[in-house]
Amino acid sequence: MLSIMESLLIFVAVSESILGLLGNGFIGLVSCIDCMKNKRISTISFILTGLATSRFCLIWTIVTDGFLKLFSPDVHSSGNLIEYNGYLWIVMNQSSIWFATCLSIFYFLKISSFSHRIFLWLKGRLNMVLFLLLGCLLISWLVTFPHFVKIANDNRKKNKSTGWSMDMHKDELFGKQIWLHLGVILLFILCLITCVLLLTSLWRHNRRMQLNATGFRDPSTEAHIKAMKVLVSFIILFILYFVGTAIQISSVTVPENKLLFIFGMTTTVLYLWGHLLILILGNRKLKQASLRVLKPLQCWEKEKLLRTP
Repeated sequence: MLSIMESLLIFVAVSESILGLLGNGFIGLVSCIDCMKNKRISTISFILTGLATSRFCLIWTIVTDGFLKLFSPDVHSSGNLIEYNGYLWIVMNQSSIWFATCLSIFYFLKISSFSHRIFLWLKGRLNMVLFLLLGCLLISWLVTFPHFVKIANDNRKKNKSTGWSMDMHKDELFGKQIWLHLGVILLFILCLITCVLLLTSLWRHNRRMQLNATGFRDPSTEAHIKAMKVLVSFIILFILYFVGTAIQISSVTVPENKLLFIFGMTTTVLYLWGHLLILILGNRKLKQASLRVLKPLQCWEKEKLLRTP
């Protein structure tokens, strides 16, 4: 039986998951339609489509695994289900982080105004940078999958059965998880660095604009302030995602504490739908498409109110 707090957090996690699935499906659909209209795949469309697809699958993986662990622990730990879910989670989690990193680098190279030679060299070779990052993702998979297989085999031997449990000492768990998430940690650090550099560039530009202001509200200044708010929100959500993932992983050492696991799952999914909301509000095409979708719903709601006696 779940407590009131646990039930409340599950309700929040389910609500976040529904919003995340709908939002990521919407972004993926809009990006695909845009590619079909233009008859070509632009870099930003490729990144947004890949990001939406990986997060859509990642939300399903996290929620399915969480509900099985909470309500059907025997099914969750029996057979190969937990292994298959682990493989899927590794692929989708690392892909999601990779696309998020590509998106931050894309905006960093397109918007920032640094004069350093390395930055200018990278700015003219954006596609090459993304291909190098793709190579890093493939290398991360090559390192992660064998390590995950080793963890699965070790746990099978310990439990002497086809099923396996993740119960282990805290130090052992920490060491294995560091190796398992090494590629993701490096991408996370790279993404944060590019976001901080972009934020610094926007802040410097905004400060110069304010010093040269003539007293009127400059639309360019407002746009830069909005971009900085978006970046700060993304950084906070991105950090919360890793905090939530760490809580979920550490909850393995205290399986009787369901509240800790549910809180970690809720925090993790918060980033997956919160960032897509930022993307929709910050991207002109996505914002216009969302307004076109919402307009008929608003008209239907008004008609419904007028018909109500």
